[in-house]
Amino acid sequence: MGLISITATARGWCDAGELTAALSALPQGGTVTIMIHGYRFAPGISGHDPHGHILSQTPDPGCWKAISWPRHLHLHRAEGGLGIGFGWNARGSLGAVAARAFDMGHILADLIAQIRTRRPDLAINLIAHSLGARVALAALDGLHAGDVARLVLLSGAEYRSRARAAMASPAGRSARVLNVASGENALFDLIFRLFVPAPRVTDWALSAGIADVAGWSDLFIDRAASRAALQRLGIRIRAPQGKICHWSSYLRPGLFRLYRAVFDPNTPDILDRLDHALAQETRKSAEKRPRWGLSPL
Repeated sequence: MGLISITATARGWCDAGELTAALSALPQGGTVTIMIHGYRFAPGISGHDPHGHILSQTPDPGCWKAISWPRHLHLHRAEGGLGIGFGWNARGSLGAVAARAFDMGHILADLIAQIRTRRPDLAINLIAHSLGARVALAALDGLHAGDVARLVLLSGAEYRSRARAAMASPAGRSARVLNVASGENALFDLIFRLFVPAPRVTDWALSAGIADVAGWSDLFIDRAASRAALQRLGIRIRAPQGKICHWSSYLRPGLFRLYRAVFDPNTPDILDRLDHALAQETRKSAEKRPRWGLSPL
């Protein structure tokens, strides 16, 4: 339906007065999709402004990573709901930006709370890449049950213990989360661990998955079983083209079809169906593994 850009600073968020009009134009029971970028972007900085890059309808064609999230989510279509590009200063040392992400999460929570106050009938969805996942999860701590419907986390730069804590909040317990991970991100997970110490030595990044949290689904897109599970749902994605990529969770062709389905009110059971398909394909893969030793006569 449309796209507005919001910039968050240490003082709060600003939207040039567009939010009120955009919310008023949404139909009853519509959706709002908030898109959150990761490291090294910053609004207003040439070449690094997310509002002219992945959060734009027409991103800079000079960058191979600049694909339009709003267009791939079909937010430019009448039935697509409202898209909000949430920009924040993610430039500086990795440690400093990772700490700043918590503050940005509080500002995001305030934005979501104000949207809910003005239009409590709307479903609010979040999609976030890299350190944007920390922003999105941090926002849950300051919100109420039902404030966020669905979250899609792409190569999330956050630790499992903090994700568990966020999911234990009232907003987290009522939300559904798709955590998209890949072995292609292993180098970046190592860098994150080196420069942003884990709360505990035994803690791991979201790429390790969280198997026992209600409402949480893991999708490892570098695994053949995951691709087969998606194909069961009518979604085809290609195999990894290389061993190292921090952006494959949104650059890999076919994935945005899944993300659109996750946010679509007409497919409320998509994550349950995905979990079922993943379990079936994982079991099938285990049955195909060679068994060593003598077979009974």
